[in-house]
This record gives sequence, C-alpha cells and structure tokens, in this order.
Amino acid sequence: MGRKRSMMSDSLKEEIAKELGFYDKVEKDGWGGISGRDAGNMVKRAIQMAEEQMVNSQQ
Repeated sequence: MGRKRSMMSDSLKEEIAKELGFYDKVEKDGWGGISGRDAGNMVKRAIQMAEEQMVNSQQ
C-alpha cells in the first residue's frame, strides 16, 4: 500500500516548517527526515491556520 498524496501544498508545508524552525532538516533530509512530532506540529498549525482563515472570512 503506497502513501497518499499530501493534502497540503508544498509551499504551505515549507512555510509551516520554516515557522516551526525545522525547514533546515527538510532541506537536508527531505520530508521523510522530520520527526513524527514535527509532522504532528505541522498538521496542528495547518488546522489553526485554516480555522483562523474561516473566522476571518465570516467577519
């Protein structure tokens, strides 16, 4: 069974990785080189960003 395609764009993933401070690891080792914790934090941040965008669009 193969991996599913990412729901996040590469640019969004890069933006979040830079914000969270581990983009240098991504540049060196690729996305497979990040820890599970970093991946989880990326997902959590993406959800926060989406929620903020939804709130702002309702105002």
